[in-house]
Amino acid sequence: MDNIQDYFLCDNCANKDFKLVYNFSLRFHRVNFSDDLIYDKLTKEMYQCTKCQKIFTKKQIEDGLDEHKKRRKKD
Repeated sequence: MDNIQDYFLCDNCANKDFKLVYNFSLRFHRVNFSDDLIYDKLTKEMYQCTKCQKIFTKKQIEDGLDEHKKRRKKD
């Protein structure tokens, strides 16, 4: 069998190139035993199409690649 390579494609413009985009934030909340605020540092990873700038989550890309696997198993 020959090697087959399928790409995740942007569903808006069919581009296969993406760049990693990060969002950094702090989430503040109170706790019962203190009047002070505590915080969590959050980092969100997203992937942006280099052609149309549409944003995809990692899960959306993984789900799209899973669909490719399912189609290849049927073939």
